[in-house]
Amino acid sequence: MSGQAGFFDVDERLKRLSGLGDHLEAFAAAVDFEMFRADLVAALGYCDGSQGGRPPFDPVMMFKILVIAAMDNLSDERAEFLINDRMSFMRFLGLSLADRVPDARTIWLFREKLTRAGAIESLFARFDTALRASGFIAMAGQIIDATLVAAPRQRNTQEEKQAIKEGCIPEDWKAKPAKLRQKDRDARWTVKFTKAKTKEDGSTPPCDIAIPLFGYQNHISIDRGFGFIRTWSATDAAAYEGARLRDGLLDKTNTASSVWADTAYRSAANETFMEKNGFVSRVHRKKPKGKPMPEAMRRANAEKSKVRSRVEHVFAEQKDRMGLFIRTIGIARAKVKIGMANLVYNFKRLVFLQRTAAA
Repeated sequence: MSGQAGFFDVDERLKRLSGLGDHLEAFAAAVDFEMFRADLVAALGYCDGSQGGRPPFDPVMMFKILVIAAMDNLSDERAEFLINDRMSFMRFLGLSLADRVPDARTIWLFREKLTRAGAIESLFARFDTALRASGFIAMAGQIIDATLVAAPRQRNTQEEKQAIKEGCIPEDWKAKPAKLRQKDRDARWTVKFTKAKTKEDGSTPPCDIAIPLFGYQNHISIDRGFGFIRTWSATDAAAYEGARLRDGLLDKTNTASSVWADTAYRSAANETFMEKNGFVSRVHRKKPKGKPMPEAMRRANAEKSKVRSRVEHVFAEQKDRMGLFIRTIGIARAKVKIGMANLVYNFKRLVFLQRTAAA
């Protein structure tokens, strides 16, 4: 029939997309997503189908949907729409125009199953193992840092805030389960300070800039050699980032012992911990209180900054291009969102390194 699209028309359109640079096609070529199947099946606990019912969607295909959502921080509803709308998305997922596309509820339930199973750590570790097997071992030392990840602000009264801090549920919420489900009791407020910069005339503003933020923190350690995220953790925004260094954030498999970090990680407890565990501290030193910073210390910090600044590229990628923002409620779900963002960053980093090597 004239004007009706045929198989060869679709094939030509896909070839055109490849020629224009389909980034998802690069993902599919760089990452063998089948490596995640065993972990996904174990976490999801699908039945064998003997009791009947509609068979579930392929777990690897559903995991790829979470990858698509993490790349641009898509809501489940938006992800459903774009999968139906974009041929590049359908090709990445292995779907044809005639195949059934998971709806937003199905995507949410899949992520919820992974959350309850605590599967994000095993999925992240699975890909890290594959990276090491491909020659991308952690080397040249590591850089650690943390960034704040915003979440929708909660409009609570002072009494409600106090009850949440004490680990209790406000009395008014107990009688309203629908309201309670929409309240994030794990996220916290914090204040991000930005140092006031010297003006052109040489004067300094009377105060620094303080920005309040509600949400969580993403703590990461990247290797200096290849720039992959090797270890990570998620906490509420008010958690002290310096203490995470002693809480499993350091990667003991790195071939070098040096650790770079900013002054938030400079403490006697951290220095003792690193010394006992065979790490060499390259942590920035703090300016003496009430005294100008010694010139030798300033130069040393400047040299460390040349290395430490690489970790800021990770956060810029996640917050700018990937638009990382927590829409979910609770630390368990936020951990999955942050973990997926860290995993997808490693996917993108692998594609970049492969392209660089080929060039």
